[in-house]
Amino acid sequence: MNRIQIIYPKKVVFGDDSLGQFVDDYLRLFHKRLYVVTIPPVRARVEDALRPLAAAGVEVCINTDILGEPTFGDFEKLVGEANAFDADSVAGIGGGSAMDTAKLVAVQLRSEQTLDDILENGFHRKRAAYLACLPTTAGTGSEVSPNAIFVNNEGNKVGVISPELVPDAAYVDPELTKDVPPAVTAATGIDALAHCLEAYTNKYAHPVTDLVALEGIRLIGQFLYRACVDGTDEEARSAVALGSMYGGMCLGPVNTAGVHALAYPLSKEFHLPHGLSVALLLPYVMEYNLVEAPERYAAVALALGSRETGSALSVARSGAALVSSLIKSCGLPGNLAEANVPLEAVGKLADQAMQVQRLLKNNPRNINRDDAESIYTSAFGEI
Repeated sequence: MNRIQIIYPKKVVFGDDSLGQFVDDYLRLFHKRLYVVTIPPVRARVEDALRPLAAAGVEVCINTDILGEPTFGDFEKLVGEANAFDADSVAGIGGGSAMDTAKLVAVQLRSEQTLDDILENGFHRKRAAYLACLPTTAGTGSEVSPNAIFVNNEGNKVGVISPELVPDAAYVDPELTKDVPPAVTAATGIDALAHCLEAYTNKYAHPVTDLVALEGIRLIGQFLYRACVDGTDEEARSAVALGSMYGGMCLGPVNTAGVHALAYPLSKEFHLPHGLSVALLLPYVMEYNLVEAPERYAAVALALGSRETGSALSVARSGAALVSSLIKSCGLPGNLAEANVPLEAVGKLADQAMQVQRLLKNNPRNINRDDAESIYTSAFGEI
């Protein structure tokens, strides 16, 4: 059995009014200067929820500048602001972009280490600032993972991965996701599904993460459509949020694989949201991988609700079809052509995907450049 390392937040709160629980817990910590990275749609709600902190003498600085996938330039700006504010604690309240930025800001408070040094050698010191994350989408699972994803100067996605990026506490309040638009709910939900699915079918899959990965697949497969159709469906929102958290719990010990490696170039070249890029490729990478791990993919299919009773391979294929159907039923494009990606881009996309070896090495079936081009080409058709 391969060795894995599991590092999760010291405290995880899931359920109604977890935001209020965060405020109550924070007041017991005796910190006095909280830097908050959040997003414009929830700013008013966050300000209202944090009023008890001000009443207790806590200074709060709220930043809402992270509007898309964060760049290292964005991070540099925010860590400068947080240092000028003299923050002693940080909270990320938003989607993965806001939380990832908050995580790196917390580690780099009052640090002289450069980004280049971090990317090459890792962090030189332990994080001193308290860090809490509260997701407002059900997608990245960043609130419980050691990962933070940024865009570099060349437009490529770079993963910063360290135990120092694991928050001290995560507060998952499904109520915070109820106003997320259907298209965003769908794309982030499929991203969360991919986290679970790629962890379970990973070359380095492990029995510990298998448990939460399969349950995450089941929850998202069963409830994502309902969450897209009716954002106020509390049962569906809670189930998808829990599935997303389970996906995040897989990212540190196991991580993602071919789907995410091939999705990154799509986001870069065509400025597609990350979750949508993942959705456009997930069924097709599944189809490619089936022959290498039919039993694993058959288990995925059963978790998704497949009633296929044939061979492991036929059951596995039904899972790819179910994922494709779910993506379309949630209103997302079903293939690259529907997303207006030109077929002529396939070669360039394949070249770029080969640069993401940190994820390709996890894929159950080897993907070389020709394989990547073949997968991209197949993604213009139907499952």
